Amino acid sequence: MTVQNLLIELFVEELPPKALRKLGNAFATVLHEQLKAQGLADEASVATSYASPRRLAAHITQVLAKAADKAVQQKLMPVSVGLDASGNATPALLKRLQAAGADASAVPLLRRAMDGKSEALFHDSVAPGIDLEAGLQKALAEAIAKLPIPKVMTYQLESGCELPGWSSVQFVRPAHGLVALYGDAVVPVTALGLTAGRQTHGHRFEAARDPIDLANADSYAQTLREQGAVIASFEERRAAIEAQLKASAARAGQGLAAIEDDALLDEVTALVERPNVLICEFESQFLDVPQECLILTMKANQKYFPLLDAQARLTNQFLVVSNISPEDASAVIGGNERVVRPRLADAKFFFDQDRKKSLSDRVPALAKVVYHNKLGTQGERTERVRAIARQIGQQLGGDVLAKAADQAAMLAKADLLTDMVGEFPELQGIMGGYYARHDGLSEDIAFAIEDHYKPRFAGDELARGQVGTVVALADKLETLVGMFGIGNLPTGDKDPFALRRHALGIVRMLVEKKLPLDMPGVLSQAANAFGSLLPDGEKSNALLLNFFYERVASYLRELGYSAQEVDAVIAVRPLWGEMPARLDAVRSFAQLPEAPALAAANKRIGNILKKVSEAEAGAAFNETLLQEPAEKALHAAMQTVVPKANTQFEASDYTGSLQTLAVLREPVDAFFDGVMVNAEQLDLRLNRQGLLKQLHQAMNRVADLSRLAS
Repeated sequence: MTVQNLLIELFVEELPPKALRKLGNAFATVLHEQLKAQGLADEASVATSYASPRRLAAHITQVLAKAADKAVQQKLMPVSVGLDASGNATPALLKRLQAAGADASAVPLLRRAMDGKSEALFHDSVAPGIDLEAGLQKALAEAIAKLPIPKVMTYQLESGCELPGWSSVQFVRPAHGLVALYGDAVVPVTALGLTAGRQTHGHRFEAARDPIDLANADSYAQTLREQGAVIASFEERRAAIEAQLKASAARAGQGLAAIEDDALLDEVTALVERPNVLICEFESQFLDVPQECLILTMKANQKYFPLLDAQARLTNQFLVVSNISPEDASAVIGGNERVVRPRLADAKFFFDQDRKKSLSDRVPALAKVVYHNKLGTQGERTERVRAIARQIGQQLGGDVLAKAADQAAMLAKADLLTDMVGEFPELQGIMGGYYARHDGLSEDIAFAIEDHYKPRFAGDELARGQVGTVVALADKLETLVGMFGIGNLPTGDKDPFALRRHALGIVRMLVEKKLPLDMPGVLSQAANAFGSLLPDGEKSNALLLNFFYERVASYLRELGYSAQEVDAVIAVRPLWGEMPARLDAVRSFAQLPEAPALAAANKRIGNILKKVSEAEAGAAFNETLLQEPAEKALHAAMQTVVPKANTQFEASDYTGSLQTLAVLREPVDAFFDGVMVNAEQLDLRLNRQGLLKQLHQAMNRVADLSRLAS
């Protein structure tokens, strides 16, 4: 059986750089999976992806020239339906055999076997294995169809037709070549109007020859490197750029480093075929502009890597990843320096112009900026954020914090009207901080304006200081309460207003900063800020609270707590800032030898109390009605243990509180062994239920321990 390696390449016009890595991986993965599904490759086969600006390719090892034949067992129908009383085939059976590729001569060969409670007829045959050409044709078509193409282009084939629209093809970019090599032989498959061969093309300017003949599947990467001046592997090219960036930064100056940005590195890797990193610089006068502006314009517009010093301050040097390697690179360096200069000059102009008008002077104009057609303007939104911020500030720090939060919230959105943010929306908040300092405002206010969008993404840092935290909470709460109030809930993978991210940001702030805020109350206050805009704020807030708890549970599980531990703590609905300490206490409690029995007893008590009628639930406990030794012993133990546990609980010593309660295991076990809770005598029954109710309340202050029962 012939086994060789396979190489497939699509040669195309420049592919979209932000999608190249994903396109390359998808092309190789689907090809490989399809070949394995058809029996042309097994689990030992390995696929290697190649992706450069003008090619998608895959090298797949241990591919069969023909898949093995496969035994096929096909159930036809019950014997009673397929054969008449004389044992002859019925028309229904003959029709089914015809569909299976057989005829009446196969009837004597049919196999009978039990299928459930009845006997059925089975047709056994051997399906010949597919050959590589047919299998690869199918796999290639599937791989192209499943490419995660950002936007499809429609173009005519090069052979063309006189009438427009004829012989047109849809693909991510026009394709000009197809290579399919099995060992050293060409597999004549077709795709996108192309027939496979062995020729490809290298670097547009630096290839040693064009076209390039590929000798075999295994020489692909080496031949492209040596004759085509192309590093075909995306990962290898990326690693080469990283190494050159590091080396060039070291040459540029001691302690300098290129800014780290994985997305930029991926994009640049997708723009070059053989990278060559060069050191460039700009006039130092531009460093008077906030470095975020300069960094963003260099990264976003020019795909440059700014150089930072050891204190992470921007220098006037930057690195360019060129796609050509001339002996004298001065012209390339000079060209890039000329190109970046007007960009930096624009940034300086915007910064200078923006500072001519204060943030407070811009606030009235927010009333002319639409926020949402159902929720009004940015001006109205600002007033709502201010109201929420004042309420939260008052709870966390009194009048002083409320006043500072109100001022920061009033100015937080003003930079949306500046030229710099108009040009670079990513700088909103950041520029507001700079302009606030220019206006003479305090660092607390400047930080709050800069940070009120934080956390902007998973793992982002939280807002600095109390004022920033309050405004960040208010801003996100306004968005969530408003969007839930008008019915704009996230669905599936659609979340256009980033409500999940906003909710997780609030969760992180409350938990990580241990803020003593009661969310139901905070949501109610936030809804009041909308006045009559929300048709049913109470109902939407209930949905929002559940939405929050889903985020809380997920966040806590990501911190390493088990689902059982998280469930136990969330069940008692504590303040979110207390949850990590309670979870640690639950984890410590669960390690105690008394824990399983107490958790089971707690669950049993909960089940008993659930069945108590409303009329009986309010009955008071009376110590004089205690009769059995076990119930007296439990009550006596509780009199000693519960006050101590409560004192520890009030002091936030949750671990100590649960460990103190653990000594109740023996009297609790004895109680259930020796006392009939649901006694026939009403006063005894109610009294025992009352005792258990007190025990249940004491044991479940930190967490619902019944959730720990297996």
